[in-house]
Amino acid sequence: MSSSLKNVTVTHFVLVGLIEIESFGYVCAVLALAIFSATLFMSSMIVYVTWTEKSLHEPMYILICIMVINVMLGNASFFPKLAIDLLSGCSTISLTGCLCQSFCIELYATYEIFIFTVMAYDRYLAVGHPLRYHTLMTNVKTQTISVALYVYVVVIICVSVLLVSRVTFCGVNVSNVYCEVMSLQPLACSDITITIIYGTILTLLNLIGCLLVIMYCYIRTVVICLKLSAESSQKAIHTLMTHILAFSIYIVTLLFLNFRYSLSTGSVSSKVDIIIPLIGTSIATSVNPLIYGIRTKALRQKIVCNLHKSQTIRIK
Repeated sequence: MSSSLKNVTVTHFVLVGLIEIESFGYVCAVLALAIFSATLFMSSMIVYVTWTEKSLHEPMYILICIMVINVMLGNASFFPKLAIDLLSGCSTISLTGCLCQSFCIELYATYEIFIFTVMAYDRYLAVGHPLRYHTLMTNVKTQTISVALYVYVVVIICVSVLLVSRVTFCGVNVSNVYCEVMSLQPLACSDITITIIYGTILTLLNLIGCLLVIMYCYIRTVVICLKLSAESSQKAIHTLMTHILAFSIYIVTLLFLNFRYSLSTGSVSSKVDIIIPLIGTSIATSVNPLIYGIRTKALRQKIVCNLHKSQTIRIK
């Protein structure tokens, strides 16, 4: 590495992924706006009915509401910029903008798995300890746990982004359609050992810890459901399967997006290597509101009722 290259201060990055898909950029932009709008609409409806309907002021619905708010924030940090860049033909992003987007996306992804963990624990308490459930898991406790976890995630992501911001970059080509910490690491020409160790340890601890708690809660809940009456078991299993479905889609896409760099063998084209994470991120950041809005009976009924009321008012 020449000394002249080392002294270059990188102020902007090139999102190579945007260049790779520019031949069908308008199609991707329309799809991005469509997914963003649909997710925003469904998430807003879930938040609205949870906020206004007293019958939904329960831990499970509060957690679903918090989850979809997190999804809205994750979508806002990804889809609008993607659509604007594709429509305008812009493929660059400033260093500050890149770090901000990295922070928002990492915050969304990390907080999401913690919310899944709390939801799994909530369902375990509801099925396993029904008589003490309203004491063990109150609305106040649910909100307190959620806020505490959010503060924790903000702190650890801030540290991660700050470590990356102190790195000297020699490259500017980001092999993605958005910025994330892992996509910036290959561009560093200074020592990033601390950054890698911090990110690896934190990811493993949080991921493994959450997965262990989630698997324990799900297994215990299923075992308890098998001992219940047919009607009670069916209701509990339906709710549990909704959580498992949403979590499975999330964790599969998350694991692939996190490890796609190490799994890359160079045998696939760069365009395919860009499209796969693009699709994965789109699914991970949009599918949960749809799943909970459709499969959760109480939410579905309230949403349909509110839509029917608004339609009736518009007609009058």
